[in-house]
Amino acid sequence: MIRTEKFIYGNLKNNETFEGSISFDDTNDSKRPGILVCHAYGGHSDFEIKKSEELATLGYFAFAIDIYGQGKRGSNPQESLELMNELNADRVLLQSRMIHAHKTLCNFDLVDESKTGAIGFCFGGKCAIDLARAGEDISGAVSFHGLYDPPTAKPGQNLKGTTNIKSEILILHGYDDPMATPKNMIDLAEELKSKNAKWQIHAYSNVGHAFTNPLANDQSTGLFYSEEADKHSWSEMKYFFDRIFTS
Repeated sequence: MIRTEKFIYGNLKNNETFEGSISFDDTNDSKRPGILVCHAYGGHSDFEIKKSEELATLGYFAFAIDIYGQGKRGSNPQESLELMNELNADRVLLQSRMIHAHKTLCNFDLVDESKTGAIGFCFGGKCAIDLARAGEDISGAVSFHGLYDPPTAKPGQNLKGTTNIKSEILILHGYDDPMATPKNMIDLAEELKSKNAKWQIHAYSNVGHAFTNPLANDQSTGLFYSEEADKHSWSEMKYFFDRIFTS
């Protein structure tokens, strides 16, 4: 049976408290791969919980994280943008929170800490990529219609003091995404190549931003759901994790 629980966790170093959720199959107590689920710009929500439960049915331990802080959620687009932009302006803080969330994931008794990954949607896609950029030891990161801008305009060391990315990266991209243009996609590919990452990009024609969200239906702004891209991208993610966790 898939079990989902609210999970409050903290970072005592920075006196921060976060409220996310965990999902797992409670019919056995064996260790399994753990996956972080990173939320879109509105904050931890039912959308990420649903994705976590889908991951749990695949045999993973899923931790839907809270990158903003307990009680910080966007109730409208403006509030969501303000919350996101606070961390866009401080990518060191964003990456440190991602590293803390990953270490929290590894501390769960049911998680095999040698097999961990991260997925994210929209802003959460950036968070998943940034965890890999930070040099954290994860097996793989998956971005669904993510945002690709690098942490700084200047090349340099990440939070682990290195430049290379150790984890594999899977980018699932709507080619008509107004928030991540084809040039942004190519720039990301060049960045990943320069950091010796092993990466893949799957781009979907006539697909915009938010293509995994059935509630997105604004064609005029490029935010709209695509059932085909949603299903295909999830299948690609399943294959990606199955391969890297069994190799």
